[in-house]
Amino acid sequence: MELNEYQRQSARTAQEHDLEQLNYALGIAGEAGEVADLIKKRFFHGHTTSSEELKKELGDVLWYLAQISRIFGITLEEVAEGNIEKLQHRYPDGFSETRSIGRTE
Repeated sequence: MELNEYQRQSARTAQEHDLEQLNYALGIAGEAGEVADLIKKRFFHGHTTSSEELKKELGDVLWYLAQISRIFGITLEEVAEGNIEKLQHRYPDGFSETRSIGRTE
């Protein structure tokens, strides 16, 4: 599925209201916390992390990201392209600890 198509389809389950931005910002933080909790439990509590379980939580993060972007008139494709441009500028030859440490932006 293409990112912009996902964004269009996912918007049908979004509810418009005055506090949408706050709802989605808190939602993305909460869902990211659930992803982190799955990983924490794997490393520190001896749990197994299934790909399906992780996929569901990452999908929830994506849903909130899509809605925040939509409200601001930004497509997910623009988000992805902008991120790649930023990474290419920061690390033109791939990740480097030296460039990371010396990074000014």
